[in-house]
Amino acid sequence: MAAKEVIERSMERAMYASRWILAPIYLGLSVVLLALSIKFFQELYHFLPHFLEIDESEMILKLLTLIDLTLVGSLTVIVMFSGYENFVSQMDIGPNAEKLGWLGTHDYSSLKMKVASSIVAISSIHLLKIFMNVQNTDNSKLLWYVVIHLTLVTSALMLGFLDKLTKHK
Repeated sequence: MAAKEVIERSMERAMYASRWILAPIYLGLSVVLLALSIKFFQELYHFLPHFLEIDESEMILKLLTLIDLTLVGSLTVIVMFSGYENFVSQMDIGPNAEKLGWLGTHDYSSLKMKVASSIVAISSIHLLKIFMNVQNTDNSKLLWYVVIHLTLVTSALMLGFLDKLTKHK
């Protein structure tokens, strides 16, 4: 084997092995998930003792906060598992372990669409929270919130459209 081929093969193996640099990052998302869980239960702890005293709109705002944290946590799990399987290695969780139905089915394109749609859902919840408390929001800020949300919706729609175009070719 020529020296050029040895160098080329060594570089390719090193580049391929470098995907494992991502593994600690995906593991770090587990810590983020733990932090989100703590924040969720902190919000629940502050909410539950007073749920009989607060009015309906305040209760809806609190519930939207809990839903928002749940969506972010779910998105974190999707990115953590799908990203690991797509870019690092297939998960070997054992034959008797409970396997998530979607695990191993998301390629980069579907992962991108899940992230985009989750961001739109999270943005929708934030916008709904702002509308529920609209009397305390400056009109210029309200306009910016709507513009940003519409930009996110348009971006997600365009990503979906482009994804559909590229899958048909």
